[in-house]
Amino acid sequence: MDGNARDEDKLENEFNNEAEGEHDDANKNKERGGELEMSVEQMFEGRQVPSWRNQLTMRALGVSFVLSVLFSFIVMKLNLTTGIIPSLNVSAGLLGFFFVKTWTKLLQKSGLLRQPFTRQENTVIQTCVVASSGIAFSGGFGSYLFGMSERIAKQSGDDGGFKNPSLGWIIGFLFVVSFLGLFSVVPLRKIMIIDFKLTYPSGTATAHLINSFHTPQGAKLAKKQVKTLGKFFSFSFLWGFFQWFFTSGEDCGFASFPTFGLEAYENRFYFDFSSTYVGVGMICPYIINISVLLGGILSWGLMWPLIEKREGDWYPAGLSPSNMHGIQGYKVTRLVSDKTIETVVSRHRYIDIKIRSSSLTLLTFPQFQVFIAIAMILGDGLYNFVKVLIKTLTGLFYQFRGRQTLPIANQQSPDASDKLSYDDQRRTELFLKDRIPTWFSVAGYVTIASISTIVLPHIFHQLKWYYVLVIYIFAPTLAFCNAYGAGLTDWSLASTYGKLAIFTIGAWAGQNGGVLAGLIACGVMMNIVSTASDLMQDFKTGYLTLTSPRSMFVSQVIGTAMGCIVSPCVFWLFYKAFDDLGLPESRYPAPFATVYRNMSILGVQGFSSLPRECLMLCYGFFGAAILINSTKDMLGKKWGAFVPLPMAMAIPFYLGSYFAIDMCVGSLILFVWQKLNREKADAFSAAVASGLICGDGIWTLPSSILALFGVQPPICMKFLSRGANVRVDNFLTT
Repeated sequence: MDGNARDEDKLENEFNNEAEGEHDDANKNKERGGELEMSVEQMFEGRQVPSWRNQLTMRALGVSFVLSVLFSFIVMKLNLTTGIIPSLNVSAGLLGFFFVKTWTKLLQKSGLLRQPFTRQENTVIQTCVVASSGIAFSGGFGSYLFGMSERIAKQSGDDGGFKNPSLGWIIGFLFVVSFLGLFSVVPLRKIMIIDFKLTYPSGTATAHLINSFHTPQGAKLAKKQVKTLGKFFSFSFLWGFFQWFFTSGEDCGFASFPTFGLEAYENRFYFDFSSTYVGVGMICPYIINISVLLGGILSWGLMWPLIEKREGDWYPAGLSPSNMHGIQGYKVTRLVSDKTIETVVSRHRYIDIKIRSSSLTLLTFPQFQVFIAIAMILGDGLYNFVKVLIKTLTGLFYQFRGRQTLPIANQQSPDASDKLSYDDQRRTELFLKDRIPTWFSVAGYVTIASISTIVLPHIFHQLKWYYVLVIYIFAPTLAFCNAYGAGLTDWSLASTYGKLAIFTIGAWAGQNGGVLAGLIACGVMMNIVSTASDLMQDFKTGYLTLTSPRSMFVSQVIGTAMGCIVSPCVFWLFYKAFDDLGLPESRYPAPFATVYRNMSILGVQGFSSLPRECLMLCYGFFGAAILINSTKDMLGKKWGAFVPLPMAMAIPFYLGSYFAIDMCVGSLILFVWQKLNREKADAFSAAVASGLICGDGIWTLPSSILALFGVQPPICMKFLSRGANVRVDNFLTT
């Protein structure tokens, strides 16, 4: 998952005909009650399809830029907190429709409208926005890229080198690695979409949504949805503004309210009044939210209290709870023998509390937390990688078995005949009309790969040119596998391929800069395979909306270029505004940065570097992740839907359960709403959730700017008891 939680879009119009099924049957004319129901393309038959150049309008690119900034803030905030990122395609399509439709209506009334708003233009906007905001995830700002920083290196107790973030090298790095995935799969667009007829559920659902917007009935519903989104956007923004007034100090404000009591609060069980995660909970499937909550209960509710009972075995006995050499040391810092490590443990009214030691060795909670989470993530990733790989190979076998010859990108399909429905004939005709030459894709890939192979070793001296060359030789094959697997399962394994690169290149480089080399290799691989599957999803959307492949490709390139500039600037604002960014107790702990850093350390040093107790726990949770997944698949869709997801369970092991409670509140709201009025809930829940996420996300911009200029909230509203505050203050001033 790594943040790639898919929302299950429910479409409220006549185009909702099995988004994940074969659309041949959905597009055939149906006889109902003696009346002939028109197919999708028959309803649009009277409308002229604009040329690919006319689909790329200046207003579409302008709206795309504005929305890409907004969505980059949302994705960045989620990246730096929990790493759970829902699909924002629906929000992008809905907001794009609203902005351009409003603009064209004003021009139409004034008589200045020259080009009407089409579904093709709507698709271009959605593609550009998702491509741009996608860089905020694949760029690694909450994972591998920030994991290279000195701050994360100190938390991991690692002296394997670091490279602190800088706006210049980040933008340069993204520009030389983010476009390769686009060129690697462009020649396969016909094979994937027309010959293999892969479903691409998210791309198909987005296409149905956009198609529905541009019918009279769908436009009315979209108008109501946008109005609802605006209401909850305003509420979420104002709620974030209100909360800001009470957070001038540490552990104060509504985000630190001990909802279930002080003991539960100390174990990170509380509701933090975040509208973002309530909205995320409404979008994410129920099983993801329940899995996250179960992970929090298992770790902070059971495991960590049990480890506290190991006093005298895993840490010295007889020390006070606040002593850093006791259980408190397990929770907040890591001390290594024969080394002096300076770690910022806490920040209290701008005072850094630093702990030094040169003789004591302690196994810390972060090490348990991080490596158990890593074990579960790796177990889940390995299982899903093997499962998707088997499905990919099986699917390819059956595809090729029924053909005398292999499909070729620029040749007509042998079955492109009258066997196809009217819709598919129309879509296939236009999809093959604007070809992208294969030589252009190959030349683009070779050129960018050559530049990247030369430039990357100059940015990161730990990454040798031959490491990069090997990655680029194997990358197109892996990009194809990821794009094909996403077409079958809607599951992108970009982060899994990135972890594969971490261990492979990290072990190859060894102690000589292997930690950083592994993280950089992860970034290169993630960007290639992620953009490849995203582009193919967008090609599927374009196929179903009669959008030209050329305009889709150009839109994807422009969106990626936007993301290479916008995302680093957004991250830089966070980095400069919040001095504690990436620290465990921060508002933005960036948990996956620590996870990825420790994965790279593990790849270089091997399992022998882990303490005995930690290694045994990792073995157990690695096996448990595989067992849970296999059980889920054996039970089938009906009962397997109730089995939790190990990847989601792993996240609260490091962060706690506070965000899980928020997400479960979102699920509860949606559940009750569906029980009371399912039709209305299905129609407007995505708009409500998008408004909650967008409003709180956009509030991050002014709050970050205020923090950057040193403007602090006027009030610190603490909810801890007086005695607890005295103990905390005594500890912090020791």
